[in-house]
Amino acid sequence: MTTMKESRAQNWREYRRMRVWEMQQQGYKQQEIADALGLTQGAVSYIIKRAKAGGKAALCHHKSPGAPARMSMEQKQQLLVELAQGAEAHGFRGEVWTTERIAQFIAQRFGVQYHHDYIGPLLRQLGWSPQRPVVRASQRDETAIEQWVDITWPELKKKP
Repeated sequence: MTTMKESRAQNWREYRRMRVWEMQQQGYKQQEIADALGLTQGAVSYIIKRAKAGGKAALCHHKSPGAPARMSMEQKQQLLVELAQGAEAHGFRGEVWTTERIAQFIAQRFGVQYHHDYIGPLLRQLGWSPQRPVVRASQRDETAIEQWVDITWPELKKKP
């Protein structure tokens, strides 16, 4: 995400590159262009070289494409299908998918290494929402808990 300040800076730089090209087309010498625009002669030379090779479009600001994706879209769709089968179907104990388990599964299945902290954003990108496991004992006795809250706890509380 670019801020307004960054956007103006990019536009200013783009304008300066365009101005270098225009001045060169008008017959100004590189040193004159550099002095007029506050650039080095090497920078002016580089801008002119870029414009000659790629035309005026080469002087425009282009957003960086970023790092290439590690997994193809087909692999991501396959991942969703595999995750829907459940963790136990893929050799994990329990039905809970954790980010560590998913990272391990992706490494085994697709040969791609991801840090477990990136798995959350990856799944959100694919339309999955995080599901937190319930942290309660399976042996939990709900009636005993209710009885303790209703009877024992009021007796233990200090009276005003």
